[in-house]
Amino acid sequence: MIGTGGSSHRPRKIREQCGSCPNRFSRDKRQVITEDSDTTDVESSTDEEDRWKEVARTAEIPVDYYNIQKLIKYIKAGNQTATIMSLCCLKDYDLSTQINQFAIQDIGGLDILVNILECNDTKCCLGSLTVLSEITLNIDIRKTIIDLDGIPLIVDVLNSAMKNLKTMAAETLANVSKVRLARKYVRVYGGIPKLVDLIDIKLSILQTPREHLSPEDIESLNMARAGARALWTLADSKHNMEQMRKSGIVPLMARLLKSCHIDVVIPIMGTVQKCSSEPKFQLAITTEGMIADIVTHLSSECTDLKMEGSTAIYKCAFDETTRDLVREAGGLEPLVTIIKDKAVRENKPLLRGATGAIWMCAISDANVKQLDSMRTVNHLVALLNDECDEVLTNVCGALSECVRFQNNREALRQAGGLPAMVALLNSSHGPLLENLAKALKECAEDPESMRILEELDAVRLVWSLLKNTSTRVQANAAYAICPCVKNATDSAELVRSLVGAMELVVGLLKSKDISVLSAVCAAIATIAQDQTNLAILTDLRVIYKLADLVNTTDDLLRMNLAAAVAACACYGNNTEELGRLRTVTPVVTYMTSDNPMVHRSTAMALEKLSMDPQNCITMHQSGVVPFLLECIGSTNKELQLAAAGCLRNIRELALRAEEYMLKIDDD
Repeated sequence: MIGTGGSSHRPRKIREQCGSCPNRFSRDKRQVITEDSDTTDVESSTDEEDRWKEVARTAEIPVDYYNIQKLIKYIKAGNQTATIMSLCCLKDYDLSTQINQFAIQDIGGLDILVNILECNDTKCCLGSLTVLSEITLNIDIRKTIIDLDGIPLIVDVLNSAMKNLKTMAAETLANVSKVRLARKYVRVYGGIPKLVDLIDIKLSILQTPREHLSPEDIESLNMARAGARALWTLADSKHNMEQMRKSGIVPLMARLLKSCHIDVVIPIMGTVQKCSSEPKFQLAITTEGMIADIVTHLSSECTDLKMEGSTAIYKCAFDETTRDLVREAGGLEPLVTIIKDKAVRENKPLLRGATGAIWMCAISDANVKQLDSMRTVNHLVALLNDECDEVLTNVCGALSECVRFQNNREALRQAGGLPAMVALLNSSHGPLLENLAKALKECAEDPESMRILEELDAVRLVWSLLKNTSTRVQANAAYAICPCVKNATDSAELVRSLVGAMELVVGLLKSKDISVLSAVCAAIATIAQDQTNLAILTDLRVIYKLADLVNTTDDLLRMNLAAAVAACACYGNNTEELGRLRTVTPVVTYMTSDNPMVHRSTAMALEKLSMDPQNCITMHQSGVVPFLLECIGSTNKELQLAAAGCLRNIRELALRAEEYMLKIDDD
C-alpha cells in the first residue's frame, strides 16, 4: 500500500467498500450486459496470438523483465514519492514489447495500475495512464482491465481539469475500446459525451502549424487527437454512433476535417467513415459541408487518409446530392488517380474505397461524362484481374453504370474487358455476380459486344446464375437474359440449346421475391417472341403460373407480368384459358397505375386478351373503355396502337352482337 496525498490504493476485492469511489463503479457487470442490446462478447485472442504468447514466455527472459517487476513491487509497497518515481522509471522501458507487458501482467501490476486511478494524486494517475496507454496495445491486457472494472475509472478521469490527464485517459480508451464489451461500458458509464467534449477546440489551433502553437494550444491539440482516436474506435458500435450524434459530434467533425494536422484528421476521418454507414449521419455529412473537405484530403500523401476519405464517399454517394457535391468539389479526378496508380494495387482497403466511390458516383449521368474524359473504363478494366472479391465487386458495379452509354460499351469491348468479365462469372461471390449480370445486361445491348459474348459462351453462364441462392443475383441474371436473347444471332435456337433453360425460368415464377418475379416475367416476355419457344413454355404451364401472380400491386411486376401475358396469350387457346383463370379483371386494374410504362404493357396484354369474345365482355364490364380512350391520346405509339386495337375488338364484338339481335328481330 502507498500513501498518495491522504488517499491509498486498495486491493480490488474491497473496492466496493471504498468511500471515494462513486457507487456506480460497484455495479454488477452482468447487470450492464442485460441492460444493453449490443453484442457483449469480448474480442478473443486468435490462435496465432496465443502461439506468440507461448513463444515469448518460453524464450530467454531478458533482464528488463525482472527490472520491471521490481518497479511494480516498489509501486505496491512504497510511498507516494516512490510510486511516482517508479512510474517514471517504468515509462523508460519499451512497453510495446510483449515480454515487458508480460512482466507487468505476471506480477499483478495491472491491478495496481488500475487501482492507482482511484487515488486523488494527479501525478500518480498520469503516470499510471501513461503506462496503461502503451501496454493496452496487448489484447489480453485490454480484457484484464475490463475484468478489473477499469473502464469506469478511466472514464471518470475525463472529468479532470488537466488536459494531459484527459489526453492519456482518451488514449487508453482508444486502445481498450477495441474490445466490444469495453465499447459498451464506455457508453454505459457516460464516456462518449466527455470524449466529444475533448475534440471541441478552436479552429485557429487546428489550422496553425504545430511549431507556431503555444504549449497550451499543443496540449489542446493533443487532447483533441486522443479524443478523436477514442471516438474512432468507439464508432464500431451503432449505439455509440447514435450517442455521438446526440452529443453534438457532427459540427465538430466538420471543424476537425479542416485541420492542417494529419494526426488529427486521420482519426476524425476514420470516425466520419464509420458513421457514414448510418442514414442520419449521411444526411448530416452532406448538410454540414464535409464533402468538400473530404475531397480535399483525397489528394493527401497519406494513404490512410485517402482510404478513409474514399470509403466515406463510397458510403454517402448513394444520395444524388452527395454525388453532385463530389463532382463539383473536383472529387472524381483524385479517385481515378488512385485506381490507376499501380503502387496502390496491394493496398486493398484504399483500392476498395476508391473503386466503391467511383461506382456510387457513376450512378449520376453527369459524373459518367466527366469520368469518360479521364478514360475511367480503361482503368477499371485493368483492375478486373484483381484477386480481391470486394474490389472486383466495386469495379464491376462501376462498369455497370458506365456501360449504360454506348461509347463506354465500345470502350469496354476495345479494352478487352468482356473476356475478363465472362471469366468472373465462375465466381461464387454473390455481390460480384450481381454486378456482373447487371454490367453484361448493358453490354448485350450492343450487337458487336453480343457477338463476343456468344463466342465466349456467356449466355449459358449468365443463365446458370438463375440457380444462385441470392435473389438479387437471380433477378439481375434474368434481366440480363432479355437483351442476350433479343440480340443473339439465332436467339430461338440459342435458348433451346441450353438444356433445362426454360424449365429453370418457369420454375422461378414460384419465387417469393418480387424483384425475381418481375425479372423472370421480363425474360419470359422476351423468350416467348419465338413461337416454338412459346409452345414449350405453354407445355410447361407457364400461363397458370402467370395467372397466379396477377393480383399484385407492385408496378414493376405489373409491367413485366402484363408483357409476359401479352407474349404468351397469342398461342393456341391460351387467350381463352387466361380468361377462364380470371386474369382479365385484375389486369384491367393495372390501368389505374400512375406509371405510363405499366399502361403500355397492360394495353398490349388487353389487346391480346380481347381476341376472345368472353374476355371482351369481362373487360367492358370492368370499365376498361375510359382508360383505353385516354391511352389513345398518349404520345407513346405502342400504347396508342394497343389501346386502339383493344377498343376495336370490343367494338367489333358489340357490332356483331347488334347485328345478331337485329337478325333475330327480323326473323
